[in-house]
Amino acid sequence: MSIYKARKILTISAVLIILTIPMTNASANMNTADAAKLESLIAGEQRKETNSVRDQYRHPSEVLKFFGLKDEMAVMEIWPAGGWWTEILAPFLSENGRYVAAHFPAEGGPAYWQRSLNSFKDMLAKDPQNYGKVEIVSLSPNAELSGSTKPGSMDLVLTFRNLHNWMSQGSQQAVFVTMFDTLKPGGYLGVVEHRESAEKPQDPKAKSGYVREDYAISLAEGAGFKLIAKSEINANLNDTKDYPGGVWTLPPSLREGDREREKYSAIGESDRFTLLFQKPEN
Repeated sequence: MSIYKARKILTISAVLIILTIPMTNASANMNTADAAKLESLIAGEQRKETNSVRDQYRHPSEVLKFFGLKDEMAVMEIWPAGGWWTEILAPFLSENGRYVAAHFPAEGGPAYWQRSLNSFKDMLAKDPQNYGKVEIVSLSPNAELSGSTKPGSMDLVLTFRNLHNWMSQGSQQAVFVTMFDTLKPGGYLGVVEHRESAEKPQDPKAKSGYVREDYAISLAEGAGFKLIAKSEINANLNDTKDYPGGVWTLPPSLREGDREREKYSAIGESDRFTLLFQKPEN
């Protein structure tokens, strides 16, 4: 059996795995109107082709339904970088909800932060129909939010593959506290991250880009969250997690260049955990 066929079978199997924690109201089935709207936007022309080809690894429909997205929600995405999820979330929420992008600070930090922020702003400016209502605030390296967002104002906070970045700065626990404070009582936090093997000790700086699932859960619970559901939507059992260039050896980065490119491309993007937390009502 080819690696591609094996990966396809494993991916389908992973999606069908029963969640280890019962589904809650947040991750219940999306209503018909919201589901149709979401599918239309995932297939929409507002998305870059280079982004949509990655749907096979990122599963935007399944992930956003799992996180309980509704079109009347106030949603904050932490560090949206180039706006992969913004292309879907911003137009989905534009009519009845609110989309807040907590991006990199405008000053300080590595040079790529400013490049990413400027590129993000350019994307919004070029398509006001889809992105005209996007609110931009900033999340600093010390986990401080600046902008118009008030504490306790968000229904849902989302972060995709950012935890390893916070770990490299030593700010991971502070960021979880900030996300907790940003949510309304009863609000939800959705987290996706590259998953380290449970048998390996957690590197405090996550230099490989991989993070143990139990470590992420402990950070969230330490900030006051309750884990309510987990999913294998983004599992990839072909990911051996032992590459010389860390997770960036795999697509889309392919850090090794042409060296064993076919091998790494066949593996696909990383194995990822997908977790849903809730801020207690009281």
